[in-house]
Amino acid sequence: MEADLKLKLEQLHQRVDSLKDQINTEEGTKNAFVMPFIQILGYDIFNPTEVIPEFICDIGTKKGEKVDYVIKKNDEPILIIECKHWKENADAHNSQLHRYYHVSKARFGVLTNGHTYNFYADLEKPNIMDEKPFYTLDLANLKDSSLKILENFTKNGYNLESILDSAEALKYTKAIKNEFEKELDNPSDEMVKLLVGKFFDKPITAARLVIFKEYTKRALANSINESINFRLKNALSISETVPSKESGGTLPIDENIDLVKINTTEEEVEGSQIVKAILREELVASRIAFRDTQSYFGILFDDNNRKPLCRLHFNSSNKYIELFHNGKDSGEKKLLNSLEDIYLYKKELLQTVKSYSDSK
Repeated sequence: MEADLKLKLEQLHQRVDSLKDQINTEEGTKNAFVMPFIQILGYDIFNPTEVIPEFICDIGTKKGEKVDYVIKKNDEPILIIECKHWKENADAHNSQLHRYYHVSKARFGVLTNGHTYNFYADLEKPNIMDEKPFYTLDLANLKDSSLKILENFTKNGYNLESILDSAEALKYTKAIKNEFEKELDNPSDEMVKLLVGKFFDKPITAARLVIFKEYTKRALANSINESINFRLKNALSISETVPSKESGGTLPIDENIDLVKINTTEEEVEGSQIVKAILREELVASRIAFRDTQSYFGILFDDNNRKPLCRLHFNSSNKYIELFHNGKDSGEKKLLNSLEDIYLYKKELLQTVKSYSDSK
């Protein structure tokens, strides 16, 4: 089920990317993007007793207020959906979803712009929708863990208890993660005092606090970089350091704090493994090196940044592989509709290996 769901969502993402510039209205977004999404979840969009468009919600003295869609199961509303134009932010602030939620009797609300779906519940106060979503689905960044949650919202897999069991954990895990990332970028006084107070028994003056704040930032960056390197080493069998793309050598961790912003994704790891499998026809594993950067994931010949074998550009909604069979200064990007498309460029990848081998 999960693999089938992912495939259909990937196809929807391709549809969104190819059609969005031609969609100029909110109604167009609903028809072209949101209705196919509801259909992917297994609900019959042509059955007005199951998927009800323009559902009327009387809110206090306001009569005739309409929510874009209400989805029912066993004649009970389980999900209300409000849609925005694809160019708008899928944020519940200033939306009508809060008001609809209160009177709809559904346990979950969704606000979407056709490519991002924010799921809300009433974890803080009964019958009052939370300010922040407990779960977000981004069609441009589908993760297996995210799809497992979405499965509970499908017609055949709908499981209220399972959703509620995980919703609180999802909500607060996300909130803690956001706070942690803020601390990584700019450690607060409270964080610095908490950590330093574990080993420094003298008063922390204002001057010392400034110094310790910088030390804390370096220490956190160091810790994250070590975790990244450990993950890469285990997944890709590379060296323990991740050099910057501007330098042929390795920068000391303390002088390269920006590396903490590098996020090696599951898709980059999977894509690099496909490339590695292709290259192993001509190269031993020790001659295939990986180097992640903020803008691309690089695969190098002999860990030499002047000998790129290819680059994976996976940091946007469209994914590309950059090939160098025409020379290291003549990179050519090719659109990937799926990771399996990498196999289509086996000839170019092996040609690049041969060009470096012959240049010795």
